[in-house]
Amino acid sequence: MKFLVIVQDLRVSGTSEGLVSRSFIAKLRKVYQDSIIDVVHLKHHPSEDFLHMLPVDSVQTQILDLKTPIFTRWLNKIYWRLFHLSLNERYIQKAYGVYIAKIDYQKYDHIFIRSAGLGFESILGAKDLPILKKSIINFHDPYPVFWCAGSQNRLSNLELFRLKEMYKVVFQAKGCISPAKTLSNDMELLYGARKKFYALPHQYDETVFDLSDVDKAFTKNKKITICYHGAIQFGRNIYDLLDAYQELVGNSLLYKENTEFILRVKKTIDIDYLSKKYFKTENIIVLGPTNFSNSAYEQIHNADINMILENGPVYSNILVGKAPFLASFNKPILSISPIRSELRDIIKEEKYIAACNNQEEIKQKLEHLIMDRLYSNKPVYPFGDYFSDENFKIMLENVLFEK
Repeated sequence: MKFLVIVQDLRVSGTSEGLVSRSFIAKLRKVYQDSIIDVVHLKHHPSEDFLHMLPVDSVQTQILDLKTPIFTRWLNKIYWRLFHLSLNERYIQKAYGVYIAKIDYQKYDHIFIRSAGLGFESILGAKDLPILKKSIINFHDPYPVFWCAGSQNRLSNLELFRLKEMYKVVFQAKGCISPAKTLSNDMELLYGARKKFYALPHQYDETVFDLSDVDKAFTKNKKITICYHGAIQFGRNIYDLLDAYQELVGNSLLYKENTEFILRVKKTIDIDYLSKKYFKTENIIVLGPTNFSNSAYEQIHNADINMILENGPVYSNILVGKAPFLASFNKPILSISPIRSELRDIIKEEKYIAACNNQEEIKQKLEHLIMDRLYSNKPVYPFGDYFSDENFKIMLENVLFEK
């Protein structure tokens, strides 16, 4: 068979979509070892992507100029008021579409189009092109952004314009996938159940990453290290988690002397605020972001318990990109999740998940994991075999052959 993967993000650091897109390609090769796999990489700025590490037959990279002309931006103000059509967004999508239209798609048996960020430019750029009839489009998050749990977007005319544009793409595409069963169900409903949305979870494959850079990894200072790496957005509740931990170390000399909580968050404003808020608790250490290699080393080798924050506070229908990575090295995790979420259907034991708005439950379950880890380093399997190669093959073939 011949596969084509059109992808926006293949970066090795700073973005979860780059990590899962690289890993998707690696896992695709494992399932179809003798197939042709070609990649078209469309991006809007130069970056070092270590494309030689991808197990593919060819990679074509195109850097697109997405700067909207002044005339288009000026005309858009009038056009939007009259017709509620965004010329700015259509210009960017057209930049992708012009390049996608040049692809000789007919020689491929299966085509995947993967987007990145919140704009879904590569998918929307394929609108009205014949390649869509052979393409499986991937929703890594809800689109438009208004439907993302925890989003601050209003249901504006612009969001409705985006919904209408994506509806046309969904209708034209061969198939649709998302990494979460709950998201797939929601997208089917949102787009009128006119196309089945399959679930194909995020993957992690270490073979497409160089993890040798560990110079900036933090030094472990306590017997038990708890880590959170990631963003604080879309309703993710870091404060009840840190307040619960702060209460544990404040009330117990055992926890104060033997544990530490390391945070690596992405935004400077979050770093400054967290540092000031918890400066009296020396066990809570707030660090700036680092590259994926150092971050991976910290979570794999230094951390004893890794944290997950799901979107919230009421509902999370996405699969966080770090889940398959954390599943790969069999250490305890604690997922801070809303009552309805994707991870609640995946995580096999209740001790690994706590309600995001229940500080007492977070404290109890964190304490239980700390006590377990103080006296045992045995491997654990919070996700079961959900992210195994075998399960990926089954779910992939469900998509390819519409089972």
